[in-house]
Parts: sequence; structure tokens; C-alpha cells
Amino acid sequence: MKVGLIITLLTITVITQLSAQQKCVTSDYQQEQLRNNPLLRDKVNAIEAFTNQQKQNRTAGRIEQTIIKIPVVVHILYHTPEEKVSDEKVAIQIDALNKYFRRRNTDTTNTPAYFRALAADCEIEFQLAVSDPRRRSTSGIIRKYTPITKWKADDMVKFSASMGDDAWDAKSYLNIWVCNLDKFAGYATMPGGEDSKDGLVISYNAFGGSGTSGYDQGKTAVHEIGHWLNLKHIWGDEYCGDDGVDDTPKQASYTIGCPNTVRITCGNGPYGDMYMNYMDLTNDICINMFTEGQKARMRALFNVGGARNSILSSKGLNPPLIAESPLPTEDPTWLHPQLYPNPATNQLNLDLAYDIRWIGKTIFVTNMQGQTVMNVIITSKNQQINISTLPAGMYLLAAKKDDGESMKMRFIKL
Repeated sequence: MKVGLIITLLTITVITQLSAQQKCVTSDYQQEQLRNNPLLRDKVNAIEAFTNQQKQNRTAGRIEQTIIKIPVVVHILYHTPEEKVSDEKVAIQIDALNKYFRRRNTDTTNTPAYFRALAADCEIEFQLAVSDPRRRSTSGIIRKYTPITKWKADDMVKFSASMGDDAWDAKSYLNIWVCNLDKFAGYATMPGGEDSKDGLVISYNAFGGSGTSGYDQGKTAVHEIGHWLNLKHIWGDEYCGDDGVDDTPKQASYTIGCPNTVRITCGNGPYGDMYMNYMDLTNDICINMFTEGQKARMRALFNVGGARNSILSSKGLNPPLIAESPLPTEDPTWLHPQLYPNPATNQLNLDLAYDIRWIGKTIFVTNMQGQTVMNVIITSKNQQINISTLPAGMYLLAAKKDDGESMKMRFIKL
């Protein structure tokens, strides 16, 4: 009986932890960034000191009574049609950000009465950029086919060299990458990090307000932008930890699901955990507030000398100087290697346009006895292979990429 109970409890614990991991991996990601870059810790500490100073000094360099408008660029990396997020979904997500950061969402009525006085209109708004970094006209949306089927929380999606898409100037834009993110709904950088990585990454099925259960109101992006604006998880990422905000009660850990009763932890009675805060991991349907303290912490970044002050001078929302827009990239015709003609007499064509990572790899051609009869270095997306000197017969063409993916195809030489 006891063994069965222990197994049940362990199972519930594991399921709960997995559910939490699905929501946000920002804390682990940021800690890894700090471990890998000692200078980043100094920057983060300086930003924290600046933020605390701003809390004490309510006049110098502050931008009170000003609506902060943030230019946004959305990089959509897709491998399958369902991952190719539509303009409509992007518009829904931007609208959701503005409602939630301005506290204009209808579910504010669900904020418990005892926390309602702390809830804030953050006076922060988001708008798709109309001018790119070169002042060309833009929709603020970039779509790009990628051969990568799933991305990890390792920043590779942020670089064209790794089949992702390069960030726009982080001093002027909020970069949002939307992709098929493996295992997690999203993660975000902290202020002070590398400009080339700055922004947030959201899984396509948690973006735009029509995602999977628990992520269906566009609040994953709200949560991750909170991190981008220097907010920690409400439990301070440790048991009864400190999130650096005075008006959020301490709580033991994250919240899963959608509670409907007071949950008292860390001596935070009588009102308990603020699990309806955007910086908890509660399901979308049950989170509906930032606090005044969180608002002050976020907005401090935009004060004179703040880590995100330069965004106030961005040209991203100014009319473009160049009407021409960058040409969109075309989808590849094939999503796997194509070998033709087959059979062939003198020349084979290998179409690898779907994945340029094959360039530089070696093709091995073997006969049916397993003997290698030809090696060819791939130099083009449409590689030509001269087989005129091979005896007639059946052959095997094989190659392998660095990520372990391989191709093996038979062909007949006439």
C-alpha cells in the first residue's frame, strides 16, 4: 500500500515538473548564459543596482506618464506549413500583448479583490515595425523556410548561419523568434546580454492565442517579454525566493493548472500566492495581472541610463525612407533529396535546395559489392554528378550531415 502511494506521488511530481518545464525555460537558459559569460554577470548586477536606485529616486531620469512604444519584428522559422504562422495570428498576438500590458483585458475581473489594488496598467505597448534597420519598408514579419525540424533552447534559431534568422538591431527592436521549439513553450534573454541573441523565442503552437491547452490566450509571449523586461519568476526561481519586487508575495514555487482557492506558502497568509500573476506558470486562463512593483521594475529599463533606453529612440516605427521591401524567400520544391534522372547514362542531378547544410559534405558511391567507386564533394544546392565512366549496373549513393541525418539512394547506370 505504501509503495503504491509513493509511486503515485512520484508520478504526480514528475508530471507536474514536466508540465512546468513545458511553459518556460528562461531561468535555466539565463543561468547557463551567466556561467558561460562572466562579464554578463557584471552587467546584470549593474542593471540590478540601477533598477534599485530608480526605485529610490522617483524623479531623476524617469519617464513617468509616458506610453512606451516598442517596435517588434517577428521572425517566423517554419519547416512545415502548419508552422508558417499567418499575419492574422501575428496581429492577434500583438493585440493580446497590448491588452495584457495595458490591463485592458476582460479577465481583469478575475483578479482577486485583495490583489486588485496592486494590479497595474504598465503603460507599455507593442507595434510591428514599419521600418527595418536600413529604413526600408517592412511589415515587421519575416518568414523563412528552415530545414531544421525542431529547435532547442540554445539560440541557434537566432542565426542565419545555423538555418535560423539573424536578429535586427536589439537597441531598436524587440526580436521575437517563432519556431517549432522542442519541449518548451518559450524562453527569453535578460537585459545586458549579447545584442545578437537579444529577444525571446516562442513555440509556434504557443503563439497567437490559438495554441495548445493552457497556452491558448497568447500569454506565453507576455510572460517571456516580462523576462526580457527584467522580471523574474514570481517565486524568485528558488524556494520562497526573491523576485526583486516589493508587492509580490513570496511563494514556494511555480503554480501548475488553474487554482481557484487561496494557496498559502512561505508564510504569505492570509491572501497567499499571487498565482494569477503573468510571471507564474499558471495556465493562460487564470493569469491576468502585473503589479505596480513589476511595472516600476520594467519601466526602469527605459529611464535615462537604463539598459533598454535606446529603444525610445528607435526608427522602427517611423515612416520608411525606402519604399522597397526585402524580397521574401521562396519555399523549396522538395523537403528531401531528389535524384534524377534515374536510370541515367552520363549525369545525375541531386536536388538539395531544401537543406543547404549538405554543401561541403561528401557523397560516397558504392557498387552492389560494397566497394566505393566514386567520391563527390557537394558544392551546390543542385549538384551534378558525372557517372559516365561507371560500368552499367546498380549503385548506392550515400552521404551524412553533421547532425546525423543521412541519405541513401539507389540509382541505375545504363
